Amino acid sequence: MAQNEVETLNSFLRGEISAVETYRQAIGRISDERLRSQLEDCQKDHEERVAAIRERIERLGGKPAEGSGPWGIFAKVVQGGADLIGDKAAIQVLEEGEDHGLADYQRDADQVHGDARRFVRMELLPKQKRTHERMSRLKRTLH
Repeated sequence: MAQNEVETLNSFLRGEISAVETYRQAIGRISDERLRSQLEDCQKDHEERVAAIRERIERLGGKPAEGSGPWGIFAKVVQGGADLIGDKAAIQVLEEGEDHGLADYQRDADQVHGDARRFVRMELLPKQKRTHERMSRLKRTLH
């Protein structure tokens, strides 16, 4: 059972690493200081989840994923295209990434059990909901 939990948590970890990478790319291209500050806050939230998930995987005796995997490559390509369009498109991509992350947590939370399930449901999912809502609000203010 611990191996399945490690696999599920590593899937979440790869998604969080991808989010950090995508925010980093977007922040580097945003000139509006207020907007950049909000994105930096979201990136920090994802970085904290990366650290928490890594720690949990190690406690279970697993080896944490080191990269974002295929989703990270996709996110870079999409973000690269958004960069050509501007801030609004970049925010759209980030919000879609938040949608994806939220759906992953909601779909796979029950793939883990006991303390790991509590960790996902009580820590990761609520924090993901907050960053998702923050990006949704930001997107609405830009459109």
